Amino acid sequence: MELEEKAEELLETLWIQAEENKEGHILLSDLEATEKEAVEQLLKADFISASDGRVALTDKGRPSARNVVRRHRLAERLLADVLGTGGKLMHERACKFEHLLDRGLDESICSLLGHPKVCPHGKPIPPGRCCQQEQTGVQKLVSPLSQLAPEQKGKVAYIFADESSKLQKLIALGIHPGAPITLIQSFPSYVFQAGQTQFAVDKEIADAIYIRLIEEESATYPEEEPPHRHKLGRGGLAKRFGFWGAKRR
Repeated sequence: MELEEKAEELLETLWIQAEENKEGHILLSDLEATEKEAVEQLLKADFISASDGRVALTDKGRPSARNVVRRHRLAERLLADVLGTGGKLMHERACKFEHLLDRGLDESICSLLGHPKVCPHGKPIPPGRCCQQEQTGVQKLVSPLSQLAPEQKGKVAYIFADESSKLQKLIALGIHPGAPITLIQSFPSYVFQAGQTQFAVDKEIADAIYIRLIEEESATYPEEEPPHRHKLGRGGLAKRFGFWGAKRR
């Protein structure tokens, strides 16, 4: 069933309310007049239920609502990482773009972006089948640092850190969105260069840094100031960062 844009937006609102805000309904009185037709369409499709002046998702409507959220957040990720669009403009364009993503196209975009875990606002992107299957047929534009080949270059797209302290410490080291990065080696540790400095990290950190890949560029350094490498193997990182006691979820 083809849903109107307003109907999809209402599904998105209900899913966020239920899954992220832990509120299973919204009040009919809170809806705008333009959303009344959307309510009627979703009721006919059995995607929502309405009683006692409240609207809630049904079991039938939940997968469709989840898909709308996924498409919207993938659209934001695409606009931010590939097209460089940010701020309010990014949200407005994502609202329009999400409705153009046919089923299957969202999986291609997800694979292209390296199966991102969060949107540019840090909200989780519901995974799709492509994420579970780890499709590799599409050439990625965004990839975890751990999946780069030696000498491959890029810029930090975003950091997916399950601990805020880890995120802050990476940013303090200069690892922030837009920072240029070149992977030097991937074994026994991941050694990469950011600016004038080289860092050695293990796979857990390399998995957390997502890189927007760019064409090969020449990187030069002053002869009198060679890149300085921080010896940050697993033990070194533990001492420097102090967060290796926690396991990744």
